[in-house]
Amino acid sequence: MTRKRRSAVPKESSSDINPRSSDLNMKEAMNQFPKFLAATLFATSLIAVPGVQASDMPDATGTSFAMEMSHGEVKGIDKEGGKLTIKHGELKNLGMPAMTMVFRVKDPAMLGQVETGDQIDFMAEKVNGVLTVTMLAPAH
Repeated sequence: MTRKRRSAVPKESSSDINPRSSDLNMKEAMNQFPKFLAATLFATSLIAVPGVQASDMPDATGTSFAMEMSHGEVKGIDKEGGKLTIKHGELKNLGMPAMTMVFRVKDPAMLGQVETGDQIDFMAEKVNGVLTVTMLAPAH
């Protein structure tokens, strides 16, 4: 007498496999995904991170909203070269001590906003490897 071995895995009948059923489930899942994503993003935005404020977060350019303006005195203006010579205090965002140095300006119109001897508040950053004044205002 020969015994048939039974498989531990049941055979699938043709009724168990329905490609249309799986396609419908995938379509339904894809239709629900935007709602899931929106809900997840909303819930995540409600979570507060201790000690971090929106002003500490970088913007799209990678700079920080909370970066301090530096204080300085305009010592020279080179309109043709697009440069300012500034005697400044510590540049914390660049890790530089107080000194007098030449900066390129981001916008040449900045050169018309100042005169030699003016006290200014400014932001200097490395732009393409060059120290550049990116923001400029009269000192407060």
